[in-house]
Amino acid sequence: MKISLLTWLTFSCLGAGLFAAETAKKPIMKSSVFDWNQLAVVATKTGERRQVFNGPTATLDNFSGHITTLRPGEIAHAPHRHPDEEMVIVKEGTLEVTINNEVRRAGTGSIFFYAPHDLHGMKNIGETNASYFVFRFVTAKTPPQN
Repeated sequence: MKISLLTWLTFSCLGAGLFAAETAKKPIMKSSVFDWNQLAVVATKTGERRQVFNGPTATLDNFSGHITTLRPGEIAHAPHRHPDEEMVIVKEGTLEVTINNEVRRAGTGSIFFYAPHDLHGMKNIGETNASYFVFRFVTAKTPPQN
């Protein structure tokens, strides 16, 4: 079977493009230990942030984790919503947590979950810094964020 030079070039370029797209994907995260003392600290206008991980896993399209520290009276950002799920674990301090206009208090060791599209936000209402771990889960069922 003969193929034209144009056909060969077209399929060669498509194949190279697919290969490049595959190799450009983030690698699947492996089991790991993340040492608090080794995490890079980035100052923010309200406190600081430590990025822990951000990438696909064997079962999730994306799994991200970071740690935010807020100074007393501060919020990380205005209340917002997103299509993925989020879990927060309070490491230290006291937060005022708002979910769909319902306000709750969350102290050290508290865990809360934000379902997709729920309006949510947090404020440090304590007299000391408040630090919390944030984990976000994206699956094939998660619609794209607008």
